[in-house]
Amino acid sequence: MLVRQLGLLATAGLRGAGRSGLDAARAAKPFFARVTKRTGPTAGEDVPARSAQLPDQPATRGGWLSRLRRRPILAIGLAALALPALLLGFTVLQAFATLPPLGGVVPEGGQRAITVEADDGRPFATRGAYRGERLTAADMPPHLAQAITAIEDRRFYSHWGIDLRGLARAVYRNVTGGGVREGGSTITQQYARLTSLTQEKTLRRKIQEALLALRLESTMTKQEILLGYLNTAYFGAGAYGVDAAARRYFGHGAKALSLSESAMLAGLVRAPSQLAPTRNFGGAKERADLVLQAMVETGAITQAQSDKTRAEKLTLRTPPETPPGANYFIDMVAGDAKKLAGDAGDVTLRTTLNIDLQSAAQAALARKLDAEGEKKKVGQGALIAMSKDGAILAMVGGRDYEDSQFNRAIQAKRQAGSLFKLFVYLAAYQRGYTPETVLVDRPTQIGEWEPQNSNNRFRGALPLRSAFALSVNTIAAQLGDEIGIASVIEAARKLGVQSDLPNVPSLALGSADVSLMEMTRAYAGVLTGAPPVDAFAIHTIKGSAPKPLYLHEAKPAGAALSRDVQSMMLDSMEAVVEGGTGKAARLPGTPIGGKTGTSQDYRDAWFVGVTSDMVVGVWVGNDDNAPMKGVTGGDIPARVFHDFVQRAQVILKGKKRPAPSAAKAERAPAGEISTSPVSSDLRGVPEVIDTGTLAIRGRTVKLAGIVGERGALAQQLARYLRRREVACAPEGASGAMRCRLDGDDLASLILTAGGAKATEDAPQDLLEAEDQARSERAGLWGRERY
Repeated sequence: MLVRQLGLLATAGLRGAGRSGLDAARAAKPFFARVTKRTGPTAGEDVPARSAQLPDQPATRGGWLSRLRRRPILAIGLAALALPALLLGFTVLQAFATLPPLGGVVPEGGQRAITVEADDGRPFATRGAYRGERLTAADMPPHLAQAITAIEDRRFYSHWGIDLRGLARAVYRNVTGGGVREGGSTITQQYARLTSLTQEKTLRRKIQEALLALRLESTMTKQEILLGYLNTAYFGAGAYGVDAAARRYFGHGAKALSLSESAMLAGLVRAPSQLAPTRNFGGAKERADLVLQAMVETGAITQAQSDKTRAEKLTLRTPPETPPGANYFIDMVAGDAKKLAGDAGDVTLRTTLNIDLQSAAQAALARKLDAEGEKKKVGQGALIAMSKDGAILAMVGGRDYEDSQFNRAIQAKRQAGSLFKLFVYLAAYQRGYTPETVLVDRPTQIGEWEPQNSNNRFRGALPLRSAFALSVNTIAAQLGDEIGIASVIEAARKLGVQSDLPNVPSLALGSADVSLMEMTRAYAGVLTGAPPVDAFAIHTIKGSAPKPLYLHEAKPAGAALSRDVQSMMLDSMEAVVEGGTGKAARLPGTPIGGKTGTSQDYRDAWFVGVTSDMVVGVWVGNDDNAPMKGVTGGDIPARVFHDFVQRAQVILKGKKRPAPSAAKAERAPAGEISTSPVSSDLRGVPEVIDTGTLAIRGRTVKLAGIVGERGALAQQLARYLRRREVACAPEGASGAMRCRLDGDDLASLILTAGGAKATEDAPQDLLEAEDQARSERAGLWGRERY
């Protein structure tokens, strides 16, 4: 009837265009007449005739309309009450008409969760969204249900989906508190929202949430609703469902949750991103204490139990923050895992990465680029280290992952330059040439192509061993022409190069675009003598079942190199390091072979080197292909190789890296620095000039192996050293000193905290201390580029 009369009012308004609103209202008289008729005199009641009315009494016309005209304030008040009621009624009808089905929305979780472990089983990274196992009634700890209902919905077992008392309480507290401090949604409403509605904050969605809650209560038991909610809710840090959260934060399933752990998880659902203990442990602990108090108030536990639980130490079992440089490797294995195991739910990857070698690789490359990159116009670099069997031990895909996620170690294709000569000489040795075969370095023309040496000079007759060591272009071009470029391509293919290789004479000098991964694999094939080497990064993939989803198995090797050919090629590679273009890679007492490569106009510089058990490839250049300032493969790449391998030898001998939480730096091995007591030349309480320079008793002391920093870092060091005595002794002939504080080397303490940079010629223990600070982004490395 109301809708009908509203239509009559609208029709009257249209008919009375130009008349007043009162006239339009009068046009709807049938409605008011009907009301008057219904409320008129009863049968038998005398009705005074209109003519009998008193002269001074005005006639009453229009019933309610007349009264409303005489009382405009009342009319306005009624309209003010009626309009919101009409709008609310319309919204309810609209919400009901568009009500979605139960379970029509699957909560977004992104990619499945991946936990990444190093080669020794240490977890060091996580990716994706954790789903865990669905919790059943038999698996749910009683205190978990008590904790979640105490903090989220105390009347859960007594209301019918909507808690009017709780809603009124929330409204009161929000009004008196000056903001939204408490929600009025029940667990049933929250479950309805998670599984059937979007997260938009509108009145229509809130009404639909209430309607769906009523439907849930009529079709499901309280226990089913609670279990569904716990299996669906988001608990922060990529964990969807309580079992996933338990595994993410505490390292075990939900059925093994303790009271303190249950309280913490129950406290997260209100603000999971803000309270996730991985980023805000203090806030999560405070919220857990509120949950325990709520459980006391509801009678779930006693005050004594609450106090005892609060006093317990709650330990998170989560991987540490991912070392920034390792993200290139993680991106690669995440893609590999999907190919190898499909969408198998949450998985754990045991990878080939050695965390300590990874830190050393990042530091070796970063240190050279920081020191010389700007001067020599070098913007980027990449490094791959792999074992003889192809296991990737370390990978650096660029200078700074946060700036660019492009992995230059495996995705970039660049001209290899003389690095490609490996395939020319290998094919030649397979055709009967030997390292003693003599060719003449002279002007050479092949068709219209005239290759030139980098120094524009000619050396005359040279054995191939020397020609390879000195990277003579004309002899490599002659060899390629004599044996045929097709033979060179065939040799490259057998060693695992898959990039496009054009059959042109200039291919002998590396005119094709290849990746660092391809070239590193190829040199590994020479080292093993059984190409192609299958580079791999994952040992095993495990899901929730005991049986692995994937287990790496070595692929059958191809045609092995003959021992003579392999021996000749390795001998030529050693000549490069002994007295050729790769001398900067030489390490005393360590047999090393390798090859340098430099593309035209110094746009790319490479060095790939081999030791008895490892292959390391290094590339530097610029993403925009801009020329560098005279950088060759024997320059920065060979020196990065040298620094990395030197420190890798110490790491692989079993030297352990200091724990990140250690308060003191690891003591240096005996013989590297003097051990306490020190026969010192100077002792006293220092004043800090910068983090590498002190003033002790009027004498300036420069700490050996450190490039000091001023500003805030120097102030922090001054506060740390306040009124504490150090003992210093000379280090070498440079005049610099090594100082000790309470028996610990001060320079090592400063570098471990990220308070300074190490010099290029710093002792091994100081370089390792800097590596640790870099990987943990401590101190200055938190703001420096990687």
